[in-house]
Amino acid sequence: MVVSHRRRIAVIGLGYVGLPVAIAFARSGVPVVGFDIDPARIGELKAGHDRTREVAPADLAQETLKYTNDSVALADYDFYIVTVPTPIDEDNNPDLGAMLAASRTVGKALKHGDIVVYESTVYPGAVEEDCAPVLEQASGLEAGVDFKLGYSPERINPGDTTHRFESIVKVVSAQDAKTLDILANVYGSVVKAGIHRAPSIKVAEAAKVIENTQRDLNIAFMNELSAIFGRMGIDTGDVLAAAATKWNFQYFQPGLVGGHCIGVDPYYLTHRAEKAGYHPEIILAGRRINDAMGERIAQECVSALARRGVSAPTAIILGMTFKENVPDIRNSKVIDVARALGQLGVAVQIHDPLASSDDARKEYGIGLIAFDKLRPADAVILAVCHKEYVAGGWPLVCGLLKNGNGVVLDVKSKLDRTQKPEGIDLWRL
Repeated sequence: MVVSHRRRIAVIGLGYVGLPVAIAFARSGVPVVGFDIDPARIGELKAGHDRTREVAPADLAQETLKYTNDSVALADYDFYIVTVPTPIDEDNNPDLGAMLAASRTVGKALKHGDIVVYESTVYPGAVEEDCAPVLEQASGLEAGVDFKLGYSPERINPGDTTHRFESIVKVVSAQDAKTLDILANVYGSVVKAGIHRAPSIKVAEAAKVIENTQRDLNIAFMNELSAIFGRMGIDTGDVLAAAATKWNFQYFQPGLVGGHCIGVDPYYLTHRAEKAGYHPEIILAGRRINDAMGERIAQECVSALARRGVSAPTAIILGMTFKENVPDIRNSKVIDVARALGQLGVAVQIHDPLASSDDARKEYGIGLIAFDKLRPADAVILAVCHKEYVAGGWPLVCGLLKNGNGVVLDVKSKLDRTQKPEGIDLWRL
C-alpha cells in the first residue's frame, strides 16, 4: 500500500481502541509504535497475544509496528494518537487522570511541527482547555504555534466483527485548516468508509459524547417501558416486535447498561453542562433509570423465589462482562445484580466463559466459578448472552437448576419461550 503522507505514528494506549488503530496504520506500511504503560500488556503483544481478543496474532506481527512501554522511544515519531480510557469516579465525575498523564508523556517527546490527536471520549473543551496546557508545560512549546492539536473520536465497538476501525466513517477536527487537511489525509489513508471534517475540535468532542448519550437515553426509555409493561402483565419484547413494523420506529432493547462508553459518557456531558450553568434533566433521568437496573433485576428474582416459597435461596448468574462475547468486565452492571441479591439474602455464584476470575476478584472482590463447579441453584439469571449460553439454550439453563426446575430470568430475552420446560417460572426484561 502506498500512502501520500510521511508521518510516523505513535499510538498511546493499546486497549480496545488503540490497538486496532496501530494495527491499521502499520498495515499501510508507515512506521508505527504502540505505547502502553503496562509492561505485561507490551509483553503479551510482542508474544502475539491480545487479551481483548480483538486482533489476531498474525496482525500483531506487522513489520512496521513496534510495541514499547519506554516513553523515550516516542521522540522518534511526529503524529501522536492518544487513546487512553476516560472513566468516571465514584461520584460520577469525569476522571481525566489517564488522559492528562498521557499528555505529560507525549509532551516530553514533542518537537516543532508535531501533531497530537486525541481519540478518547471527553466533554467539549477538554482537549484545548485541559490537555493543551499539560502538553505545553511538559514540552516548553506552544500549542497552535509550535505543535498542533486534533481530535478524532473513536467509534470502536468491542466484539463487532463487521464495524471495524477501517470501515467506520472517521470524524476529524483540528486547530486550523492546514492541520485538518493533514488529519484527513493521514486517517484517510487507512479508513475507507470516508472522512467527515468537523468545523472545530469542540464540535467533534460534542458529537462523540452525544452518540453514546443518545443510545443511553434510548435504552433508558426501553427500561422504563419494561417496568410499566411488567406491571400490566405485557411482554416488552412482544410490544417492541409489533412497534418495529412501523417504518420509522427506532428499535432498542431494555437491558443492563455498563461498559466504558454508554454508561459513562453521559456524565461527561452533564458535567460540562452544569459547568456552563445548565442542569440537564433528561440525560440524568436516563442515567438514574439505567443505573438502577441491577437492583430491579435482583428484586424480580427474589420476588419470583418468594412466590415459590423458597427458603435460603440460591442463584447462578451467567455472564460477568459488560456485553456479550467480549472478556472486558470494566463497569459491568452484572455486579449490581450480584450485590443486590446478596443484600437480599440470596447466595450467588457467577460464571463467565470469557472473563478472568482474577480480574473479577481484583475489580469487584468476587471470584468466578468454573462451569463444572457450579452447584445447582433455585434461580438462573442469564445476564450476558454470550454465544456459548445462547447455543446451550434451555438444556444448559435447566441443567443448572435444582431438579431441573425453578426461576429463570432471561435479561435479554434470548431463550425461546415456546420451548420453555415445565416447572420453570420465566421472567424477561
